[in-house]
Amino acid sequence: MNALAHASELAPELDSGWHRICAVEDIWPDTGVCALIGSTQIAIFRLADGSLYALDNHDPHSGANVLSRGIVGDLGGEPVVASPIYKHHYQLRSGACVEAPETRLRTYPVAVKEEVVWVQA
Repeated sequence: MNALAHASELAPELDSGWHRICAVEDIWPDTGVCALIGSTQIAIFRLADGSLYALDNHDPHSGANVLSRGIVGDLGGEPVVASPIYKHHYQLRSGACVEAPETRLRTYPVAVKEEVVWVQA
């Protein structure tokens, strides 16, 4: 599933659990930010090509909420984030851990409307 939805695919009022996060320009290319939605920390990543992905900020291997501070890159053409603690790589599209495929983070739909990033959670 592509994590980035285009504004034309969104409900007109961005209802159904969509949350405003920040302006697109507030997320530097190839970095992440963390958003608190309810009691859930969500890491949102913007790649150099402009694509956006969102997944749990909680790294299950270290037990810390740190993935938004991880290093963004790719392994074999698949966009990933490396946890800053134990360096496990999580695929941004699926949330799967490369080193431990049985571990999977929850991913969230991301959209841009009028240059604002929205996450559905």
